[in-house]
Amino acid sequence: MLASTVLTPSKFNPSQFVPPISVPEIQRRSRLVIFSKSNSKHAVLARVSSSNGRDGAVDATSPPDIEAVSSASSDLGDGYVALFVRMLGLDHDPLDREQAITTLWKYSLGGKKCIDTIMRFPGCINLIVNLLRSESSSACEAAAGLLRSLSSVNLYRNSVANSGAIEELNRLLRQSSLAPELKEQSMSTLWSLSVDEKICIKIANSDILLLTIKYLDDEDIKVKEAAGGILANLALNRVNHNIMVEAGVIPKLAKFLTSNSEGSKVIRKEARNALLELVKDKYCRILVIEEGLVPVPLIGAAAYKSFTPGLHLWPKLPDGTEIERTSTQPSRFGASELLLGLNIDDKNANIEEAKINAIVGRTQQQFLARIGAIETEEKTIPHSESSNDQRLTLLPLVDGVARLVLILELEDKSAILRAAESIANACINEQMRIAFKEAGAIKHLVRLLNCDDNAVQLVVIQALERLSASNVVCRVIEAEGVLGPLVGILKCSKIPGTIVETSLNILARILDPSKEMQLKFYDGPVNGPEETFDGAKNDGVSKTNTRNDIMDSVFIAHLVEILKSSSPSLQEKAASVLEFVALTDLTLAPIISVDIESGLNSVFQQKILKISADMESDVEDQFSEAYAIEFEEAGRAISAASRLMTRLLDCEQFCHKINSSHFIGLLREILRSNIPLHNKDWVAACLVKLSSLYGNNMGFNPINVEVTLYETIPRLVEQIKTSFSPEAQETAVVELNRIISEGVVDSSGAIISGGAIYPLVKLIEEGSEKGVEASLAILYNLSMDSENHSALVAAGAVPALRRIVLSHRPQWERALHLLRSLQT
Repeated sequence: MLASTVLTPSKFNPSQFVPPISVPEIQRRSRLVIFSKSNSKHAVLARVSSSNGRDGAVDATSPPDIEAVSSASSDLGDGYVALFVRMLGLDHDPLDREQAITTLWKYSLGGKKCIDTIMRFPGCINLIVNLLRSESSSACEAAAGLLRSLSSVNLYRNSVANSGAIEELNRLLRQSSLAPELKEQSMSTLWSLSVDEKICIKIANSDILLLTIKYLDDEDIKVKEAAGGILANLALNRVNHNIMVEAGVIPKLAKFLTSNSEGSKVIRKEARNALLELVKDKYCRILVIEEGLVPVPLIGAAAYKSFTPGLHLWPKLPDGTEIERTSTQPSRFGASELLLGLNIDDKNANIEEAKINAIVGRTQQQFLARIGAIETEEKTIPHSESSNDQRLTLLPLVDGVARLVLILELEDKSAILRAAESIANACINEQMRIAFKEAGAIKHLVRLLNCDDNAVQLVVIQALERLSASNVVCRVIEAEGVLGPLVGILKCSKIPGTIVETSLNILARILDPSKEMQLKFYDGPVNGPEETFDGAKNDGVSKTNTRNDIMDSVFIAHLVEILKSSSPSLQEKAASVLEFVALTDLTLAPIISVDIESGLNSVFQQKILKISADMESDVEDQFSEAYAIEFEEAGRAISAASRLMTRLLDCEQFCHKINSSHFIGLLREILRSNIPLHNKDWVAACLVKLSSLYGNNMGFNPINVEVTLYETIPRLVEQIKTSFSPEAQETAVVELNRIISEGVVDSSGAIISGGAIYPLVKLIEEGSEKGVEASLAILYNLSMDSENHSALVAAGAVPALRRIVLSHRPQWERALHLLRSLQT
């Protein structure tokens, strides 16, 4: 619940103003003329323009004493307020109105009691708002300042908003040239008004939002602070987030937290508050991180007391890389260790920017932790609606990455959990993944995999999965010995399914069979042995030795179980890891010893394929987004299993075990199904290999024809339609012409159903000579069936052929034959 008043920045000190108004102030502000003489009493005539246009006079037997007026009752002050409110009327002199609004503004700064006195007079807000149109800049400033005071009280905020003040302030702020004081008061008024949720939405959906973002670049720091405060209030309502992001507010606010220049603490605080509200949205969080800010959990300064840096150890880089000792004699005062960075030979050291940032960040954060000054600035962050344990702050990339890695070294499990979760959320691009690698996050995350807390284990694995999306980081994760813990997780039946799925994703990335060529150089890189900083050799465990864990029979059996009963996405990962095992052990004994046939059989009989066959008439369901996603996942799983089976067919023992006719039948059905075309390549390869091994003894149709119809022709047609390379298109159309010329059954139907007529007609006009000849030959073969004529004509073949004939191009005779066949 908000307090009754909202304090906004002001240059006025209320304690300096004591109502009611003293006589000197009346003389200066209201043009009150006092005639007096020092030795006698005279009447005092005060000329004040009344609301009906008549002059009024106040008689007195003696001039009022200043101290006496200052100590008078509040009723006297209220009377003067009434006079000044009446002077705001439109029928008064502009100078009187300006002096009245200025006096009321100063009076309102006395506090809520003074504001209540002003608001006793009905219609005063409308008169104040009207003065925002005054030609006098001072009158506009005073009117905006008075509205600022009124809107600081919850009771009067809606009255100010409903009086048209927002619209008038919008008009005023759109002017090209405004006095800094007027801009400050106007923006501060909107700042006070934006505290109300309904008014906040109104402001967000108007031009004021763009004006506010524009004023973040204003030269006046007070204007910047007010603009930041408005945006912080707007961000409190998630309804406004999309509007703010589309208006470009994130880069503008982020610069106050990422720039090295000193700025106002107020604007930095408001910018941080606004961005902290925005990062609650997943999409907005990505945009904030892209601007160089990292969300970091606030865990309390007490949690850092368990941090114990190795002060007496030879220093290493944050990622664990050792630094070679250049001197065996220790320095008398320890200067060689203290100034280690200054003793590096530039000729032998090549430190990337990411390493430098990691060193700087680690040094700064460890220093703050050691002196107990960490999280001191963040204590001022206001508590959100969520619990205190979920509070966040925003730090620049260098400090944020180092802080998160530092938290991983602590003993507090709840802090570790939040840090690992933040790392997972922050890994949105290659730069962030490399930054965490250089900061040494990977070794701590791998160490935490052995934690007996499932919650910590889950967030740690999720962080490693996000990090493993980078090929460079993926190799480092493996080098840190992650395979052993991951294999142990997959072997344990008590581990929750989410952890198992995420672990399998990491394993599939590390053991990717597509990296087969790289594996040949795994133990001996092309450029020689890898060296660490300053030429120090990496004495870690060999990567080849770490892969012995994947040959475990229990682990392989569990992967086969995943093939039998899991979702298509997990089946794909399991098949990929099993293929890597097959590449590692060429005897294939670990895989053949288990019931791999049942696993392959389950993958090839995807439920979505059966559902597709039963709903062929329901076209709408087939083109739904969910249906397409399921088909894509099933296609990837089938492709991975087909690739695995193709490897296994190299083993004679496996060939004797399987029911070849059963698998040939399954693969033929898959080839004729609607799974994505790019998933059929390994299905076709496996089917051809099966056919070559067993086809001579089988009594079914040749496999090569089905492969041609359902994989080769669709692939060539897709290449003609989508390729941007003329050479690739030419190769595809020539191959397609060879297939149709060989008289493959139903090849013409496959070409037409694949939508090849339009790109072929386009090729006869724009393609190379060889491509034009092949395209004309295909179109001529298609024209042999009169049912195809309408499709050829609709594709624009007739005018294209006429242009070839009339221009006497080398292919004009073939084009003429085709033209005549279409006209008959």
